[in-house]
Amino acid sequence: MKRFLFKRHSKGSQYLFSIAIIILVSGICYGLSEFLGYKVVALILLFTVSLLAITFDIFPVLLAAALSAFTWNFFFIPPRFTIHIHSTEDTILLIMYFIIAMINAVLTYRIRQIEKIARLKEERANSVKLYNTILNSLSHELRTPLAAIVGATDNLQTNHHLTKEDKEQLIAEISKASFRLNQQVENLLNISRLESGHIKPKNDWCDMNELVYDIVRRVEENNAGRKISISINQNLPLCFLDKGMLDQVIYNLLNNAAVHTASTSGINISVTCHADLLNIIVEDTGAGFRDVGIKDVFDKFSRSKDPKTARPGLGLSIIKGFTEAMSGTVDLEKADPQGSRFIISIPVKTTLMKPEEV
Repeated sequence: MKRFLFKRHSKGSQYLFSIAIIILVSGICYGLSEFLGYKVVALILLFTVSLLAITFDIFPVLLAAALSAFTWNFFFIPPRFTIHIHSTEDTILLIMYFIIAMINAVLTYRIRQIEKIARLKEERANSVKLYNTILNSLSHELRTPLAAIVGATDNLQTNHHLTKEDKEQLIAEISKASFRLNQQVENLLNISRLESGHIKPKNDWCDMNELVYDIVRRVEENNAGRKISISINQNLPLCFLDKGMLDQVIYNLLNNAAVHTASTSGINISVTCHADLLNIIVEDTGAGFRDVGIKDVFDKFSRSKDPKTARPGLGLSIIKGFTEAMSGTVDLEKADPQGSRFIISIPVKTTLMKPEEV
């Protein structure tokens, strides 16, 4: 019933449905006419017209209203099977029914149109807001690495008195800025994949020890001076999941913790697997999410109000999207005494066999 009411029908189908539904309801009421008075039937028909007005366009509904008035008069108002009405009261009732049915159809349709216009305006306003947020968020994230690359390249080209150490440092800055720029572009591509709704996990057997240690190594290389503690059972079974998605999830969590916490803050990742449920916990002892709601941090472009720690929020949105694509869940808790704790749970198939044996 819900699918019928909210499905968009063609104009021809709307006319056919309007006529068929009025005839069907009238037939049911006629079969129950011994128990229902003709005035009650009028209320039932009026209610039917109202339901049609919620779904159909104005002209099919007006046809249904006119047909219901004729049907009520011909089959239910005494004397039956004639359009003549002997009672003045019944004549007034029929006229009032016809007017009310028509007004009801028009007003319901107008209300739907007003709601549609309001919804379009809201969607347009949200689109503009999202567009401005994207520009404001990414302008900083993209401008910073680009400025670093341009500045370092300009120094290499124009300053001929640089020492070997200075050149190596500038090259390292270009490499780091390029990696950061590439990461932002990759995040945008991942968001586009998630928004398209066509992303599906490509599961294969994955060695969690190998995956976690590789990700930690990459994060530490791209965030000099940061050390990440690893707590994982070396005998953890192989897990059947999308390695690429999980790589993005863990990398974004660890990299966010490394970038947005003080160098003195600790970062820890622990992995366990019990009863075919993979649990990954990434915890840090940073300042945590002070002025962003825990339920809002996974929204696209959610930002801290503090400009020193403001971030575009793409990484966390990708984490949530990829985790849910693998039928998992991700939760954020406040760590004790401070910091953040992300808990990821993914149902997986497991095996203790070696990859080449699977």
